[in-house]
Amino acid sequence: MPTVDLPQSELELYLGLSQKPDDFDSFWARGLDLINQIDPQLEMIPSAFQIPGVECFDIYFTGVGGARIYGKYLRPRGRKNCPLILEFHGYTGSSGDWADKLNYVGAGFCYAALDCRGQGGKSEDRGGVKGNTLNGHVTRGIEGSPEDLLFYKIFLDTAQFAGLIMSFPEINKEKAGVFGGSQGGALALICASLVPQISKAAVMYPFLCDYRRVWEMDLAQEAYEDLRNWFRMFDPLHKREGEIFHKLSYIDTALFTDRICAEVLIGTGLCDSICPPSTQYAAYNKISTHKKIMVYPDFGHEPLPGFTDAAFLFFGEWLSDNANEVEA
Repeated sequence: MPTVDLPQSELELYLGLSQKPDDFDSFWARGLDLINQIDPQLEMIPSAFQIPGVECFDIYFTGVGGARIYGKYLRPRGRKNCPLILEFHGYTGSSGDWADKLNYVGAGFCYAALDCRGQGGKSEDRGGVKGNTLNGHVTRGIEGSPEDLLFYKIFLDTAQFAGLIMSFPEINKEKAGVFGGSQGGALALICASLVPQISKAAVMYPFLCDYRRVWEMDLAQEAYEDLRNWFRMFDPLHKREGEIFHKLSYIDTALFTDRICAEVLIGTGLCDSICPPSTQYAAYNKISTHKKIMVYPDFGHEPLPGFTDAAFLFFGEWLSDNANEVEA
């Protein structure tokens, strides 16, 4: 079996190299308290993209640090008690085109997609950190406290976004799912970890997992090149290596997943040299709920044939309950 990583038998037991900080849970509890104190100043603006039977909205809200965060929201016109899908995009990308979401909306789902701060969409990155700001979102804010890390704020954005959308009256709060690949896969798992009401998660090859393992495999390149660049520029002798990896542990997806209450479906390719399989398994193996992993032996960090269909059917189980009703 081709692989860039551990044998399958070892992957199934691997739990990662990153150590969870003693104050990890209290740290994130404070973060969740923080977003609960923010006035989101929610705006829902009808989008220029409109088609019969669907309502489309540009959504803006205020997140941590006063940044205005953007997302897309689509709902079937005249429906209530709808299941919900929250989508998160890949690293450097955006929430994408409206039309990409219509398969779910046509089936009766409400659908929301978030733009990550400072990446390819409309959400703000207000900065205010010391050190490198040239690319490097993984290490952005590393010179400060863990609260200064950009992904600390992005992780909280996912929870705040979920809470706002799930509060809409047309949403069935018991049927909320998350979806994404790569960075989006990580954020889907993070959202499910921080928002226990999320009940299904379908993700492909999650990013932002087990940073030490990435480093030891000499794969701090491509999506993880921020790590290599930071050490080369600011700590070439690695005198601060322990400190840096300790800070990164606060935003290590593999250290969140034991909190997940949702049912989980994951797709992974064993030839993935961008997000190594072992780092993905470090997140997957800590999930204690009902879970399934679809393993693609010959595939890397690329579209996985059949996975989006499997995800649609995974979420589509909710539709068989006939819970999607027409408003009077």
